[in-house]
Amino acid sequence: MAKPVLLTLKVIPCTFLKRLNRFVALVEINGETRKALVTNTGRLEEFMIPGRKAFCVPKEGGKTDFVLVAFEDEEGKGAVIDTRTQAKAFEKAVELGLVPWLKDCSIKKKEIKVGSSRLDYLFECPGGDVYAEMKSAVLRGGEKGEYAMYPDCPSTRGQRHIRELIELSKAGKRAMIFFIGAMPGVEKFRPYEKGDPEIARLLKEARKAGVEIHALSISLLPDGKIVLERPELEVEV
Repeated sequence: MAKPVLLTLKVIPCTFLKRLNRFVALVEINGETRKALVTNTGRLEEFMIPGRKAFCVPKEGGKTDFVLVAFEDEEGKGAVIDTRTQAKAFEKAVELGLVPWLKDCSIKKKEIKVGSSRLDYLFECPGGDVYAEMKSAVLRGGEKGEYAMYPDCPSTRGQRHIRELIELSKAGKRAMIFFIGAMPGVEKFRPYEKGDPEIARLLKEARKAGVEIHALSISLLPDGKIVLERPELEVEV
């Protein structure tokens, strides 16, 4: 059965050469070295190996000409590292009613100020509003590579977001954190304790406090289509 298509990108094959800093990488496109924007602030050491095949998308303006969207992964499919693409794909899945844990919900507002943080979404759902934060899980784990994991490095920002969600839940609000396992072949999500043990601890605390924890998976096909691999991954926290 064909997987639902969420987006179609005008991807250009590229080769990863080097990460210059958190936001810029060097890639080779048609024999030329070009700068590409990296929106994912994780270390991404699993993917950022010189010579690895990747996928870029042209962009206009700024100091870079392309966005590094994905790296070639299993079965020729791409692992989507670009957080903006992840968000757009997720939003389309919600719009199409493909996310079971947000059935009949719609996006009411983005970038919601809560405490000292901004959460990604406020959803309008039949049972009331839901405060939600999205995180990118592009670290593969498990004996068979079946886990999507987050984070791959310490994240004080991620810790703060989870604490804000815990406080919202304790105040009687519906709060949620969800993870985009942006790789083909993953079936489950779990926190990567070596990346940030405090986040792993906070997720356990969040679940006990009533914060909903969910995950789904997407991937990039070679023709540029972003597809929904699994609408719900098993979550282990």
